[in-house]
Amino acid sequence: MSAQPDHAPVTTYVPAPGAPAELLAQLRADKRAGTWVLAFEREWAAALEESRRTFSLAALYEVVQDWQGRLASAPAVDAFVASGYDDSEFIDMAELRGRRR
Repeated sequence: MSAQPDHAPVTTYVPAPGAPAELLAQLRADKRAGTWVLAFEREWAAALEESRRTFSLAALYEVVQDWQGRLASAPAVDAFVASGYDDSEFIDMAELRGRRR
């Protein structure tokens, strides 16, 4: 028998206590701050409401983890865009599905 209640999701990722504030400071320092800070604050507020409703920190942890990943991958995305890679041959699957109807 487990000491963990079966209705409580197991969270494998637990950020440091100051991680949200540090993350917000990094987002404010980024060149995308104009859009990213607002998006982070919106997602954080929604997760906070869910946390209050469910008595679980999982949604807050997920927001921090997602934004840490976005911030960490931003330089690679910038390099890809700057490389001039021609993606004009990209196939839009939604467009293809629309043609079949």
